[in-house]
Amino acid sequence: MTEEGTRVRRIVGPFNRVEGDLEVALEIEEGRVVHAEVVSTLFRGFERILVGKAPLDALTITPRICGICSISQSAAAARALGDLAGLRPPPQGMLAIQIIHGVENLVDHLTHFYMFFMPDFTRPDHAGRPWHEAATARFGVGGPAQRAWLETRGRIMHVMGILAGKWPHTLAIQPAGVSRAPDARDRLKLVALIRRLRRWLDETLFGDTAEAFSALRTSRDLSGWRKGDAGRYLAIADDLGLGAIGAGPGLWLSYGAHETADGPLFARGVRRIDDAGRPGELEPLDTAAILEDPSHAWDAGRPAHPSVGDTLPDPDREGAYSWCKAPRLSGRPAETGAFARQVVDGHPLALELAANGGSVHARIVGRLLEVARLADALERWALALEPRSRFIEHGPMPRDGRGEGLVEAARGALGHWVSLENGRIRRYQIIAPTTWNFSPRDASGQPGPLEQALVGCPGGVMVQHVVRSFDPCMVCTVH
Repeated sequence: MTEEGTRVRRIVGPFNRVEGDLEVALEIEEGRVVHAEVVSTLFRGFERILVGKAPLDALTITPRICGICSISQSAAAARALGDLAGLRPPPQGMLAIQIIHGVENLVDHLTHFYMFFMPDFTRPDHAGRPWHEAATARFGVGGPAQRAWLETRGRIMHVMGILAGKWPHTLAIQPAGVSRAPDARDRLKLVALIRRLRRWLDETLFGDTAEAFSALRTSRDLSGWRKGDAGRYLAIADDLGLGAIGAGPGLWLSYGAHETADGPLFARGVRRIDDAGRPGELEPLDTAAILEDPSHAWDAGRPAHPSVGDTLPDPDREGAYSWCKAPRLSGRPAETGAFARQVVDGHPLALELAANGGSVHARIVGRLLEVARLADALERWALALEPRSRFIEHGPMPRDGRGEGLVEAARGALGHWVSLENGRIRRYQIIAPTTWNFSPRDASGQPGPLEQALVGCPGGVMVQHVVRSFDPCMVCTVH
């Protein structure tokens, strides 16, 4: 930490309970952040590893990017290869993929809530608050809330064994379906597991039905919810004013989540803040408008669409401060994640909470809304499985071509772009959700979403709450 006049420079990090390595360089003046730089400190190089490999090797290699969201990486790789080969899963194969993917996303949300986010409220910084003692007893590391969630998590992950064979790093998801068709007994097991999870959500997380929570339409409705662990969080958020810190860039992006034959569960598109500070109408998403800008990254490349971009590590690049590139949509930083999905989808409560760019509180409520809505969808999908149907299609992989694979991981928009030449991978580029949210500045000096969200935040523990509200996964960021 250094001081220049009244401005204090501080490095926050490394962060605990984060997948990967993260530092945040802050400048603080009169107790508030006036400048932030988000530093991804580790280079892993998966994009370079894939060059020269056979195309189907991507199904084995990319899930190893992360042990938390490996299904998302697998699904994105499969979609990119399917797009390249002109293959599409049959309806039942799509259902099976969404059950696998939906369980992983839901588990990620709840693991973030119980293991990463809520324990920060037990810090001594909050001692003296009327809720601190009860929060410490309930949400402390190794406390009853964590033990209950880990037990529940262990049960619902049996879904992976039934449909995916194993977790993480399954090979069940293929370019045009799943490699194993469930039978009637499997369907019964899946429905039983999901219904048991729903009972736990009703009794423990929401203290009421998930449907009742997802039916909340306004902040006024939300403020009266004091049931379950969600209600405990809401009381803390009100007391700390978490709805007044952590505003993002006011542009929300979703590739469309959990697509079945009936369309995506959560809509594809973008919403942006209007002149009144409210999210505007849903706009179509043009992925051709995506650009990765390495101007402040340790990378020797130039701004490019990921289909023609390269990864060229350059630790000596002048002006760089992160291994993360800066994705931009039509030249603007975009926020992605569960809250962004709910905003893009048009949930009334999310739209209200998105005013002036959202907040720490908005992102947590977005995850709770998604858990409630996704749990209902998982049961419907499991009941709709038809064991005698076709779950996969087959077809040859071309020797040359390009493919794009877009999915929504728990943390947001995940894209894989692959190019083949002479039957081998010529180029493979990945933009992960945390690449969007934790990006550095671009060529014009625009800060990334977290860098923007930190400006104006009080120093100290509130910085931790803003950072964790995005649920960073740094190993995906630097792949």
